[in-house]
Amino acid sequence: MSTFQSEQEAFWAGSFGDEYTERNNDAEGKSVDGRVMIYAKVALQTGRWSTVLDLGANRGLNAVAIKRLFPGTHMTSVEINKTAASHLRKLADEVHECSILDFEPPRQYDLVMITGVLIHINPDALPIVYRKMEQAAKRFVLISDYYNPTPVEVVYRGHAGKLFKRDFAGEFMDMFPGFRLVDYGFAYHRDPLFPQGDENWFLLERSSAKS
Repeated sequence: MSTFQSEQEAFWAGSFGDEYTERNNDAEGKSVDGRVMIYAKVALQTGRWSTVLDLGANRGLNAVAIKRLFPGTHMTSVEINKTAASHLRKLADEVHECSILDFEPPRQYDLVMITGVLIHINPDALPIVYRKMEQAAKRFVLISDYYNPTPVEVVYRGHAGKLFKRDFAGEFMDMFPGFRLVDYGFAYHRDPLFPQGDENWFLLERSSAKS
């Protein structure tokens, strides 16, 4: 019997998540190159990261990109899908194979990142995820996802109830007013050099960093 708190968790832990993992295997291609470009822009604002927490890391493309920028970075990754986690263990320094909703951050990190994940979480569970992000962030949070000024559901590859767009960064700052917006950008699928998935990214900073 499933112990997941939502249908979305079971969906991504199961065969659909396996298929997604196999589709997204571009560890040496433009997907990683595009991530490196974005993270380099972020690093101009934050400086070098010694520790990074990646929530919903899938097979580890973020880890590849970050270690290309800063090889010594300690990557802690959380992933619900068993197939993805098996790939992730080859790339990340520390892997927690569990739902983000069940993950308890053991410490704070220089950067907490969540990319392409919040759209797939049950909207009722978002405050739980936001709180875990806040607890884990020593100073910086990076959110990268589809944006919409008001909440809207979109059918995802023929499945209802699996993709929800909204203003995630705005909601996070409303919930935690101690964070401010530092920078933001858009990654376009028709970029001739670094095509990405039409996602908006937002870099947030805690006004008084945790020691």
